[in-house]
Amino acid sequence: MTAAANLQKNNARVGLYALLLALGMLGLGYAAVPLYQMFCQVTGFGGTTQRATEDEASLAAARAQQLAGATVSVRFDANVDSDLPWTFRPEQVTQTVRLGQRQMAFYYARNNSDQPITGTASFNVSPAQTGGYFNKVQCFCFTEQTLQPGQEVVMPVLFFVDPSIRSDRNAARVEQITLSYTFHRTEDPA
Repeated sequence: MTAAANLQKNNARVGLYALLLALGMLGLGYAAVPLYQMFCQVTGFGGTTQRATEDEASLAAARAQQLAGATVSVRFDANVDSDLPWTFRPEQVTQTVRLGQRQMAFYYARNNSDQPITGTASFNVSPAQTGGYFNKVQCFCFTEQTLQPGQEVVMPVLFFVDPSIRSDRNAARVEQITLSYTFHRTEDPA
């Protein structure tokens, strides 16, 4: 085999490796968002709340009985993205809740435009270290919301704060948790 043929073979191998590396990086780029969301939901990182079943809520209530009525204040925050012509606000700004006990909060929304609009609520909890302890059983944020022109709705969120928050040295002294939602316009599939 000549030196030129050897060089051409090596160049082809390097080119193939570079192509595979580029495809791998592209695949990781597409997978990064879902993997990050999964990581945040599992760990509560960045104030990501947890989703809980009715059974998990019942177990938390049973654990809370051992804390003799320990409470935390929950503040409710509402925001609307600038391209969404909605009014959106909490019905009650704060609630004092017993740890482990299911609570319900309500948010008001109104479509101020003359056309139906679909929106999705993104959410987080602060301080960030409490995200793993804030559990939503039911929430309007789990699905898209479509409001007709001028339509007003009251949307509930059923939640509880896991009593094991008092065992976490980073979150045990937290006195107020802020649950914040931001509504964004959902792109029209048409």
